[in-house]
Amino acid sequence: MMAQVAAGQQVPEKGGVRRWFILALGLAAQTASCSFLYGLPFLVPTMRVADDLTLAQAGTVVAAPSIGLLLTLIAWGAAADRYGERLIMALGLGLSGLLLVYAALGHHPVGLLFGVFLVAGACTASVNAASGRVVMGWFSKSERGVAMGIRQTAQPLGIAVAALGLPPLAASWGFQTAMLLPAALAIVVALLVAAFVVDPPRPPRPANGAEKPPSPYRKPWLWQVHGASALLVVPQFAVSAFAPVYLVSQQHWGPSQAGIFLALVQVLGALGRLASGYWSDRVGSRLRPMRQLAAASGVVMLLVALGDVTWLWLVLVALVLAAVITVADNGLGFTASAELAGVAWSGRAMGTQNTAQNIAAALTPPLLGLVIGDSRYALAFCVAAVFPVLAIGLVPVRAESEKD
Repeated sequence: MMAQVAAGQQVPEKGGVRRWFILALGLAAQTASCSFLYGLPFLVPTMRVADDLTLAQAGTVVAAPSIGLLLTLIAWGAAADRYGERLIMALGLGLSGLLLVYAALGHHPVGLLFGVFLVAGACTASVNAASGRVVMGWFSKSERGVAMGIRQTAQPLGIAVAALGLPPLAASWGFQTAMLLPAALAIVVALLVAAFVVDPPRPPRPANGAEKPPSPYRKPWLWQVHGASALLVVPQFAVSAFAPVYLVSQQHWGPSQAGIFLALVQVLGALGRLASGYWSDRVGSRLRPMRQLAAASGVVMLLVALGDVTWLWLVLVALVLAAVITVADNGLGFTASAELAGVAWSGRAMGTQNTAQNIAAALTPPLLGLVIGDSRYALAFCVAAVFPVLAIGLVPVRAESEKD
């Protein structure tokens, strides 16, 4: 039995089991992708020894996958719109896995290693738009918030897999052998996706010469969602990029203590994504909760700044709250982008959404680092609070009622 939803799309009624299995495979694909994208920094020490790299060279190699991802997100989204999610996810993830196997086969010049990781990052970008699109297709509007929240936990899960698996492998068998972990994950999950993922039902594509769905970008709604989401990334990366060094350098924690504290906070952040998705399903809106979370992000970043100049207990509580609140909007922005774009444009919309967020994520650490200098953390946290405040007015809440 099927339930009709917006844009002519059909999804299984509540209770279907297959779609939850497909969601699990989408989550696994995104987790495998993140274990590579965010796992390379854990291998910098052994990478430098294995290939005799300077710190600057290692940093450049680590940046390569993110550059490849950024350059191809929209193209992969358009491909998912045209050819379906299963093919695009399996193809991109499988190719990235094979490239990582090649990287693990021997010692390569730094230029070649950069190129391999650049192309692997470009290939794994296929998962970002396609896994989100398959969630949109198999879940009704009343469940998409939770489903997308589950999918968004892939980033902390991928980081956890990399943190637990890569350093021990590299310490025992070297950098090349450690690369086989994300390679194996990518290949195995790509095969599972190819075997078991089913593209959700779609309206028939227009015949040649028939009128095609107009671009949703003719109206400002999607641009506003992308812009607001990019602004909301700034406090998120202000916390994730600078909390470790802040706790060590300013609060005099040991690196292990800081790592354990921030690992626990990552778990809370993942739960926060699920909670915001559930909230959006209950209120029937993605953008109202997103705007309220933007206000909360601004407040909590000011609280972090206040804690920096007052009491340790306050800055710790504020960092925990910030780590949860500043990531809670991620799934809402993706879901809103796809819903406002409609079925025919959802892949491109999510690709554009992810591109905007990745640009903001790349710019935040170096620019805020200039503000911090040696010790101006309170000032930097205050600056980071400005961006979610700007996002409040940009979130197009009325777009949802007009779309319906």
